Amino acid sequence: MAVPLDEAVRQLIHDGDTVALEGFTHLIPVAAGHEVIRQGLRDLTLVRMTPDIVYDQLIGAGCARKLVFSWGGNPGVGSLHRFRDAVTRSWPVPLEIEEHSHAGMANRYVAGASGLPFAVLRGYSGTDLAGNTPNIRTITCPFTGQELAAVPALNPDVTVIHAQRADAAGNVQLWGITGIQKEAALAADRVLVTVEEVVDELEPVPGQVILPSRVVDAVSVVPGGAAPSYAHGYYERDNAAYRAWDAIGRDREAFTAWLTELTTTPGPATPGRAAAGPAAADRAADDPEPAGRGA
Repeated sequence: MAVPLDEAVRQLIHDGDTVALEGFTHLIPVAAGHEVIRQGLRDLTLVRMTPDIVYDQLIGAGCARKLVFSWGGNPGVGSLHRFRDAVTRSWPVPLEIEEHSHAGMANRYVAGASGLPFAVLRGYSGTDLAGNTPNIRTITCPFTGQELAAVPALNPDVTVIHAQRADAAGNVQLWGITGIQKEAALAADRVLVTVEEVVDELEPVPGQVILPSRVVDAVSVVPGGAAPSYAHGYYERDNAAYRAWDAIGRDREAFTAWLTELTTTPGPATPGRAAAGPAAADRAADDPEPAGRGA
């Protein structure tokens, strides 16, 4: 079950796939995203409720042709500039976008995990999303006659998540602030999980989510694999790296230099360098700023 990250990405993710890298505030599978960049995958439909800097990096590297999302930004800092450049100037390649509400995206995953063709919700009212997104329709309740929003199920080809630990059989355990990881995994055809460690036995912890090995295709041990986001109980958020990314993401030349460094450095980036280059880890040690809004 446990395989090196590069091998897992090579086996499970292919050009043209629909790929979800999920995790809310923490446990964001950054190392896996970087491996996708290293392997030069192209024409991906990237799906995520809250795309943050790792999606900015994937888009800037030319991996994506489409983004399906509900909020995008550098959490606590500002915009995603590689995302903006792709949408407004088609650099490095044009990017199609499909925007939903958080509730819409969550319900789409739930429908996919439940084997249903679509989800129904009281959502999108008062917004212009329905008029600009073909995958939002209106349905009439057969019992009350109420007009409701309907959105198609999300069934990614591959879902990638990061978790604290797994056991040798491939059962995965995560806890803390969890988002839609469980539903995104259950909705997918293939599932890759990066973990901080593999243990002999999963000891129960409050608020845990367990993914049984039967729904997991590969587990890769990647300590620090969520950095610069955090892994509850293992390491904290690197606020300096998120701030430093703003300057790198704004400038094509700076981004290209970052991309060259990433793709010529073997293996997962160290936590401090994962987002913003060699100096970020040093700055983070003295950074007093709280985490703020996560993504």
